[in-house]
Amino acid sequence: MVEDRTLSGRLFVAVNYTLLTIIALVTVLPFIHVVAGSFTTNAEIAAKKFVLIPTVWSLEAYKFIFSTDTIFRALSVSVGVTMIGTLLSMFVTSLMAYGLSRRDLDGRNVIMFLVVFTMLFSGGMIPTFLVVKELGLIDSYAALILPSAIGAFNMIILKNFFQNIPEGLEESAKIDGCNDFGILFRIVLPLSLPSIATISLFYAVTYWNTYLSAILYLNDSQMWPIQVLLRQIVVLASGMDYSSNLDSAVPPPDQSVKMAVIVVATLPILLVYPFLQKHFAKGAMLGSIKG
Repeated sequence: MVEDRTLSGRLFVAVNYTLLTIIALVTVLPFIHVVAGSFTTNAEIAAKKFVLIPTVWSLEAYKFIFSTDTIFRALSVSVGVTMIGTLLSMFVTSLMAYGLSRRDLDGRNVIMFLVVFTMLFSGGMIPTFLVVKELGLIDSYAALILPSAIGAFNMIILKNFFQNIPEGLEESAKIDGCNDFGILFRIVLPLSLPSIATISLFYAVTYWNTYLSAILYLNDSQMWPIQVLLRQIVVLASGMDYSSNLDSAVPPPDQSVKMAVIVVATLPILLVYPFLQKHFAKGAMLGSIKG
């Protein structure tokens, strides 16, 4: 029986490793194909369809994308919106989450119901646009930040994490003369770094991928973030007429440009993620244990 169990255990481990390897390859190979395709020629992409290691290395796609300082301006817009938006979102989300984590808060259940209600139902695109317009936020970067300053899901995760902090710590701080803001910023937030890092990454990815909001609220192309500009580059590389913002002397290699666009749009977040990865799983799980 022991030998059978050992054999079955080894078989189970072997099957697991095989399945996980297949899943990893299915996940990683398309990304490698995109990166490799951005450094190759259209002729090779058309001939091979799936490229992992380019036969002929080419930088034409990146030369086309970076043929003007427009791309750098768009990158600076996205970086600014992401940084300011993430900081603002974490500030207001932390304040609301801490308040709702206090069980003695009057009207706590009603407020939580309204928060959860927004996760199920929303006003829609047109009402949101009208609100943004009436607030005078059209053609301003605030239109990309304020409407999504607090995410209901992120707030609930953070609230649940705050509830896991022993109440004795807060009571001791109150005895020492700390007010609610002092407790939040001196005790609760320092003890919640895993969850803070996780929610910050959620917000940063949301702001970095801002596309529809920019299309709706920004009429000035000089204010476009990187996602909107890269979409325009893909359209241009697909054979439509050139924009004056791009160098017409640099011909667009169609397929490789599209892959280079994906790399440019994805790389910044990929560079940030490793610094937060160790907190990511821990913060998400701890924040979802208790309701």
